[in-house]
Amino acid sequence: MLRFAIRRLLLALAVGFTVSLAAFLALQLATDPAQAIAGEDAEPAVVEQIRIEYGLDRPLVTQYVDWIGNVVQGNFGESFYWHQSVADLILQAAPTTLKLATFSILVTILVAIPLGALAAMRPNSWVDRLALSVSVSAQAIPNFWLGLVVIVIFSVHLGWFPVAGDRTLAHFVLPAFVLGMTSVPAVMRLTRAGLLEAFEADYIRTARAKGFRGYPLLKKQALRNAMLPVISVLAVQLGNKLGGAIITEAVFSMRGLGRLAVDSIQGGDIPTVQMLVFVFAMTFVLLTFIADLINAWIDPRLRLR
Repeated sequence: MLRFAIRRLLLALAVGFTVSLAAFLALQLATDPAQAIAGEDAEPAVVEQIRIEYGLDRPLVTQYVDWIGNVVQGNFGESFYWHQSVADLILQAAPTTLKLATFSILVTILVAIPLGALAAMRPNSWVDRLALSVSVSAQAIPNFWLGLVVIVIFSVHLGWFPVAGDRTLAHFVLPAFVLGMTSVPAVMRLTRAGLLEAFEADYIRTARAKGFRGYPLLKKQALRNAMLPVISVLAVQLGNKLGGAIITEAVFSMRGLGRLAVDSIQGGDIPTVQMLVFVFAMTFVLLTFIADLINAWIDPRLRLR
């Protein structure tokens, strides 16, 4: 297990280096940071002075080495737009997005896995068709439309939850439901397919011959192996929610990383956008690494790869 973890860690570090290089170069080559700081109507002499002042006239290799060195030390730079530490901006916005992502992935797990299990246990039945209908509907409905619908129903008419904000846990119920439902189709279908494949395996036939039926058969025999791909998908979906909650945060007026990214892009704040891209990408790398370790712990055969 230790050797497998080391191999995966080295791979994660290699991917992290590639991600950091891509995050740095993408924005450096896509726009002129000095022009973004000075403004569109600034004189060329002013732009050149800013370029020299911020060290933007140096070779890109030198700028990248300095940037990644500062990142490793925890120095994320200064915001051009808010004129404060980028690390402080991210730390202020991160708790809201982390709560939203965590609650939404719980919604996905509580809805998708039971639906997928029910559909697999009753294939081609009305339960299976109902589960697939829920999956297709969740995939077809846009986030912003579903968000507005639940606000009208549960906030305006019924008054059960706040309309907007992120001060209390009640503020997270509706946005977590909206964001969580976007991952239901993928997780539900994968759970269903994994269980259907597991039910055809020889060890399941043996378990049935020993008297296992229904929920005991599902829990003790089939679910463990069927969950391997589901865990990997859940890790990716959690990363998607951390970096892709922009629309949901906008609909519910939540001040998270998504709103910070939008404001930074609109304000031409290159350091903040750069770090957000890097943080979102590294989140995927970290979550994938953790999912690999969990899968290897569940299925020892994966450690031999």
